[in-house]
Amino acid sequence: MSITESPPAVNVNIRMASQEDLLALEELYPRVFPDEDLVPLIRDLLALGPPEVLSLVAEDSVRNTVGHIIFTECAVGPNETSVALLGPLAVTPTKQNQGIGSALVRRGLQELSKMDLAMVLVLGSPDYYCRFGFRQEPYVVPPYPLPPNWSSAWQSMNLYPNASSEGRDNKRHQGIVGELVVPYPWRGGHLWS
Repeated sequence: MSITESPPAVNVNIRMASQEDLLALEELYPRVFPDEDLVPLIRDLLALGPPEVLSLVAEDSVRNTVGHIIFTECAVGPNETSVALLGPLAVTPTKQNQGIGSALVRRGLQELSKMDLAMVLVLGSPDYYCRFGFRQEPYVVPPYPLPPNWSSAWQSMNLYPNASSEGRDNKRHQGIVGELVVPYPWRGGHLWS
């Protein structure tokens, strides 16, 4: 699957996030995830900043923040292969199912393809993420045990250009096997269960 940007159904501007976006993000995440407190994670990830973190916001025509996504650089295995972890992804509830989340994912994948990263991993809905080329990940182990019914939610997508499924498996056997090593903001078992 090629990483191409397709426009969302609504008119949004996607740009790199900065510390100035923190207040809007502190308001967005509790609306999107009312049963999870992701604000401390967002604060810590934004504090890391580039190049360890790629953070994108989507703004509507009057510059309201309507979506956000973060990709965090991590490492896998004894060779410490550089990979990215996608998450969280948030779109304000009144703007969901309008293509904003997909536009954020595609833009992020496009930016990641310019970096020296082997793959991107995500813990999320297989029905949602398969549209981007993600599939269940059997070789990279999450840093914390996942509930048994979440095994299909642990997914990856190769970032090597023009990699087929066969090529992706070959790349994995060249060192992309092992436990995912995450930076400190992700070192909490509650984020993985």
